[in-house]
Amino acid sequence: MSEPQRARAVLSTEDFKLIREAVLHYLKAIEDQPESVKFSNLYHRLGSALGR
Repeated sequence: MSEPQRARAVLSTEDFKLIREAVLHYLKAIEDQPESVKFSNLYHRLGSALGR
């Protein structure tokens, strides 16, 4: 029986950089609103994902 194929990444490193840049732009636009904390956390998680 053959082994299943290895899963491929859905997003590239370049995709993470683009998404992180977009989140930062949006974060600056909503910085005085309560949901900005969630976007700030997302921004930092995306940054840590780039190091993988």
